Amino acid sequence: MADVPASAPTPVLIPAKKIRPYNERRQRVQVRLLVWPATIWLVLFFVVPLLIVVLYSFLTPSSSYQAVLPLTFDNYSRLLEDTYTSVLFRSVATAVISTLICVLVGYPFAFFIATRSPRVRNLFLLLVIIPFWTNFLVRTYAIAFIMNDNGLVNTILINYLHLIADPIHLIYTPFAVFIGLVYGYLPFMVLPIYTAIEKFNFRLVEAAHDLGANDFGAFMRVMLPVTLPGVLAGCILVFIPALGAYLTPDLLGGAKFLMVGNQITTLVYSSTGKPFGAALSIGMMAIVVIALLLYYRFADHSSGVI
Repeated sequence: MADVPASAPTPVLIPAKKIRPYNERRQRVQVRLLVWPATIWLVLFFVVPLLIVVLYSFLTPSSSYQAVLPLTFDNYSRLLEDTYTSVLFRSVATAVISTLICVLVGYPFAFFIATRSPRVRNLFLLLVIIPFWTNFLVRTYAIAFIMNDNGLVNTILINYLHLIADPIHLIYTPFAVFIGLVYGYLPFMVLPIYTAIEKFNFRLVEAAHDLGANDFGAFMRVMLPVTLPGVLAGCILVFIPALGAYLTPDLLGGAKFLMVGNQITTLVYSSTGKPFGAALSIGMMAIVVIALLLYYRFADHSSGVI
């Protein structure tokens, strides 16, 4: 072996203890650079507006300046009046019923999509996503056109099928509101359930059959518990926007079906209603927070069923 020349530089070895802190600091800096833009965005367009709404909810209504000092709790005490508790109850009941309908319709449809061939599966997923390419207002107007007294449904029943003589009054009814909410938010239910079913191991169903369970028993005791996180995610994704829905009850329900979103809009556009509208918004957000807490609790329990 040839000798190393005496003039060759001696390599400098950096201890691993010095390299590790340097790499950790660099990673922390990189993470902060990635997180800060989203943090600034959330603070400016979520936290600050929310704080303004909270402040407005404690102000005193004024016909001259809309809201003035002193701070008061009267806006929140008005939430206990029968007029507004009935609106909140109607909104919660409508959101719950719409969510249940979406579960009953979305779960079989998601199961059908997940058990098809990849080509057919992609086609049906595209059909589920296509409504998102159209403005929600346009879709709501389309539902109103279909259920109008002179719309598509009554035209087919009267002129083509001859089943009825007079048009069925569908528009401006609770039925029309439920149809609009289910149509608008059903994809939010189908996609999480589809993801859960796609990851499901169907050999567990075969094992349940080998142990004596029928199809219903295998579904209730094996498949449903395993796919329950997807169902819960779909429920929360449907319940929250359905609770604060404004366009659908306004265009399909009219003045006969007032929900909390319509009530808040009416108050905010009035001369003295902004503080109470802000308090009503905080009340609706409290219901949303309760729903999220229930979701996290049941999601944690359902994640370890098997």
